[in-house]
Amino acid sequence: MVIVVERKLRVYVDDRERASGVPQLLAKLGVAVLYRKLSVCDYVVPGGIGIERKTVVDLVKSVFDGRLLDQVRRMAETYEVPVLIIEGLEPIERYTSRANAIRGAIATAIVDFGLRLMRTVNERETACMIYSLARRGVSARSRGPIVLHKKPKLGDLRSWQLYVVQSLPHVGPKLAQRLLETFGTVERVFTASAAELSRVEGLGYERAINIVRILKTPYRPMVGREREFSNIEDFIERDE
Repeated sequence: MVIVVERKLRVYVDDRERASGVPQLLAKLGVAVLYRKLSVCDYVVPGGIGIERKTVVDLVKSVFDGRLLDQVRRMAETYEVPVLIIEGLEPIERYTSRANAIRGAIATAIVDFGLRLMRTVNERETACMIYSLARRGVSARSRGPIVLHKKPKLGDLRSWQLYVVQSLPHVGPKLAQRLLETFGTVERVFTASAAELSRVEGLGYERAINIVRILKTPYRPMVGREREFSNIEDFIERDE
């Protein structure tokens, strides 16, 4: 007689998602929730599936501060199936008068990076959707193992070089490798001009300018009222 013991579904969750309530709901569904510091995505499940969760407010903010397409690019370079879950069904127009800009960014993410987009009503439905994706991913495990990104071990020089270059905006694992192969060292990547960076396949001049600006602009600590900006109105336009 052969006894088959079914293993729990495993879902890796970024530490910053603890307060969302979704991981606790996943645990109630029988999922083994494993917290990690993830550099790409909020949830990672079997089958090469990386999941980013955003509320509608988060979505709007991430488009206007330039994070969304950078996140999606990294997801697409790291995971075979990049998924964005938008939690909440309120209209985008509730938070901005530039709703078409949000739709345009989403369209770019879908067409250029193969993003899968889902909308859920609340945290419970989000957890149920992640659970379903994890179950489907187990049956498609041949697509690849669960891939997590964390700081490499101290002696792993090559991994550290890739890790540091991947910290740049618009740069995922594949592009980091191309940059290092092109320039030879991390220092040369960081000191390259925008024109030099733009010649690397997959980067482009506009993104190269953003990288150079971040690397060469002197750091300015926040002072005064800047520290108090924490509401959605401080970041995006809002209809009155």
